[in-house]
Amino acid sequence: MAKNYYTIGIDARFYGPVGKGLGRYAQEVIDRLLVLDQTNHYVVFLTKDNFDVFYTDNPRVKKVLADVRWYSWDEQFKMPKIIDNELLDLMHYLHFNVPFLARTPFVVTIHDLILYRYPTVRASTLYPIYYWFKNMAYRLIINMAVRRSRKIIAVSEFTKQDIIKQFNVNPDKVAVTYEGIATFAETTAAQADSQAVLARLTINKPYLLYVGNAYPHKNLEWLINSLADSNLQDINLVLVGREDYFYKRLKELAATKSQPDKFIFPGFVTDKDLKVLYQQALAYVFPSFYEGFGLPPLEAMALGCPVLSARTSSLPEVLGAAALYFDPQDQQSLLAVIDQMLNNEPLRQQMIVLGKARSNVFSWQECAAKTLAIYNKLCARS
Repeated sequence: MAKNYYTIGIDARFYGPVGKGLGRYAQEVIDRLLVLDQTNHYVVFLTKDNFDVFYTDNPRVKKVLADVRWYSWDEQFKMPKIIDNELLDLMHYLHFNVPFLARTPFVVTIHDLILYRYPTVRASTLYPIYYWFKNMAYRLIINMAVRRSRKIIAVSEFTKQDIIKQFNVNPDKVAVTYEGIATFAETTAAQADSQAVLARLTINKPYLLYVGNAYPHKNLEWLINSLADSNLQDINLVLVGREDYFYKRLKELAATKSQPDKFIFPGFVTDKDLKVLYQQALAYVFPSFYEGFGLPPLEAMALGCPVLSARTSSLPEVLGAAALYFDPQDQQSLLAVIDQMLNNEPLRQQMIVLGKARSNVFSWQECAAKTLAIYNKLCARS
């Protein structure tokens, strides 16, 4: 006889700003799930850093402190005990880091296979021997998660096919739930004074915009070198991201160029300022070699910023005909699409219109609804 409800656990240790991109996925999906689902009970596992960030007065939701650092030994040994105490019907890990000792039936979201496709010590601050040891451990964990999961959620058809090819799994085991658009695009407070924001950030020329992290697979060194070696004298490149080891390395590279002031690194900026940067940019440029989904260019589209994108991985699938594409290893290919943005204003306006329409295709609400359907189907089988 079927139960009236199921008890579902969600590993929400990434929830909110502490988890960056994964934190956004966790927050958007969880918040909507708990409104959509009027039947099941939930146990949400959080750390001390986001325990109070996640608020609910839903009587069917229990918060549990699981102050265990992700990618740690404690995650492997402590998390299973914490989870087992809750007597769950199903557990959802929102990232590949599933403990080896996990006993509760689970579904796992895999966002990409970057650790397989772009393993490089340049993507880490660790000594090479430690990096390769850690990379091997990650591979073992991902492989276990894929094999033992009841269902795998992929964030794009590209990622689904990547998982199928890498692990030789049954295609029916992998479901695609596309991500959505950041809420700040709609909810940011009153428009800031655009010129004041640009002046404060020392931007006084037309500029290309990049927003995101600076990991090597993002291909930003090539982007800086390509623009530095071009004859584009009156174009700035603004790279927005919290300063870390990788951004410091980019800044050092930019400082060696003949026009170092062409490259502007504002660091972290508020959503209010970021909205201005998107809306005033000549275009958003995304030279990444590999993306499981590619949320930043969609956010740019939602805010009326035309997109120049590498024709790689999931990006053509997600961006469709609403972006201009280039080869991320060919400077002339990049310069050709920049020239179109500079000298073909009707085309630029057309790309803005297409971009806004494309961004409306993707919805966090639909992502949450599909996730809930997966929960219910899996629980009904058990």
